[in-house]
Amino acid sequence: MTTTETIESRRSVKHFDPNHVMPEADLAELIRLTKLAPSSFNMQNYRLVVIRDKERQKQVRAAAWDQAHVEESSALFIMCADITSHLTDPATYWAHAPQPVQDILGPMIKPFYEGKDQLIRDEAIRSTGLAGMTLMLAAHDMGYDSCPMIGFDAAAVAKIINLPESHILSFMIPVGKQTQPAWDRGPRLPDETVVIHEAFNSA
Repeated sequence: MTTTETIESRRSVKHFDPNHVMPEADLAELIRLTKLAPSSFNMQNYRLVVIRDKERQKQVRAAAWDQAHVEESSALFIMCADITSHLTDPATYWAHAPQPVQDILGPMIKPFYEGKDQLIRDEAIRSTGLAGMTLMLAAHDMGYDSCPMIGFDAAAVAKIINLPESHILSFMIPVGKQTQPAWDRGPRLPDETVVIHEAFNSA
């Protein structure tokens, strides 16, 4: 598929083959592609909790309003983020760059976020969103389907996956082989509603 075809044909699927087992090579490739998603300062602060154990999927399903596709997926990805990533040694993210670039960007990271809890959380949500969309498009291109989800008890899921205090939970993505097609795509809002050229009109 071309990129355009992948974007146009990707849908949120809620019915997966519960007997399908994702090959290790497919999982590894899906993770590799997801990790190519961009992130601020290259911090890669998203974390992918991959659940394939059916008993644990069943526990998450119970915390997700009993939505079957959580348990029926070949792999359940829980998108999390480390909100302390800005405190990591900048060389972790920038050792590959020319020294002048390291000298500029490295010292910027910590002060840019320090003491700005809302910005740190916003960055975490941005990063998981970018990684999640990359994951879904990659999965679709590989012959899988997916469905982003926020319909779950976040505190219960955090307990199931033993989420560290330094992390936040963003959303979930069940991935698998569809058994039923998605519902018809709803109409897109018109450009005049969605697109603002240059600036919003003043009130």
